[in-house]
Amino acid sequence: MKISCKEFDLELKHAFSIAKFTRTSTPLLLLKVDYQGKTGYGEASMVPYMGESYETAHAFLKKVDWSRFQFPFDFAAIIEYLDSLATGNPAIKAAIDIALNDLNGQLQNKPCYEIYGADPAKMPVTSFTIGIDAPEVLRKKLEDAKDFKVIKVKLGRDNDKEIIETIRSVTNVPLYVDANQGWNDRAKAIDLIYWLHHQGVVLIEQPMDKNDLEGNAWLTERSPIPLLADEAMQRLKDLDGLKGAYHGINIKLMKSTGMYEGHQTILKARKLGMKVLIGCMSETSIATLAGVHLAPLCDWADLDGPFLTVNNPFEQPTFENGKYILNDLPGLGLKGIREDLFG
Repeated sequence: MKISCKEFDLELKHAFSIAKFTRTSTPLLLLKVDYQGKTGYGEASMVPYMGESYETAHAFLKKVDWSRFQFPFDFAAIIEYLDSLATGNPAIKAAIDIALNDLNGQLQNKPCYEIYGADPAKMPVTSFTIGIDAPEVLRKKLEDAKDFKVIKVKLGRDNDKEIIETIRSVTNVPLYVDANQGWNDRAKAIDLIYWLHHQGVVLIEQPMDKNDLEGNAWLTERSPIPLLADEAMQRLKDLDGLKGAYHGINIKLMKSTGMYEGHQTILKARKLGMKVLIGCMSETSIATLAGVHLAPLCDWADLDGPFLTVNNPFEQPTFENGKYILNDLPGLGLKGIREDLFG
């Protein structure tokens, strides 16, 4: 295998604020893997609060013995091997997994969704995320969401109702809410949840601190709408401890080390009777497409990464009537590949 990578700063169209952080860009490491005349592409989106960086990504890549990866790929063994090299580092592991999944599809001449048993006809709508901001900025952001059928709203500060009321003054589309662990009072939280229910909110991610299992379970028992684990849901091993505390989970490939474990997590959540939202970090078309290929297996999707950026270096995935349209190209089906990115 021939490996090359490129550091890339993904610039956001607007400053992105959640309950505890604000950022204007995200460092990415784009990965290219050449093997048997085919090329696979992967991506590590290293949002600062996850603790990864260019330095940690490069250091991890130096540990990898690429000669171990031979077609047909054993993805369970690959992830086990990557985990043996170092704990953590899920984003760079995801980049490797996604690139190999892209290769796997091309070597089999099949799109990834076919390999994973996902039906493109069952693609859920994807939401457009609105970060915390002043009312006049929220209205401007909503202009970018006009082609979306669902809006995801970041909450978790002291102006949650003002944000929802501002959005409702502009649009009546269904809403997803992500509190990002921002609520800490059960009584106030459940009152707000019922208010949000009447405002057309369909689901809520991570209402309270991820370590407050009892508090989140208390809300889940009483909530009229599904509550999903987000920060509490990192890797497949976390899932068993979440049943009963949440109605479902939000999986992100940058946390689950890529498509293989993401798919395993979806299957296990289904066995446990839990709902699934597939989400994303700030991403280019590479990681977004990886999520899109698994999205038909999920209840909801929040895969808006490329729409929130100004310098996605690849062609935008096809998007119509609020949904992604998957093509029948092998692998990820990535288009608009810029080889100059990799030297």
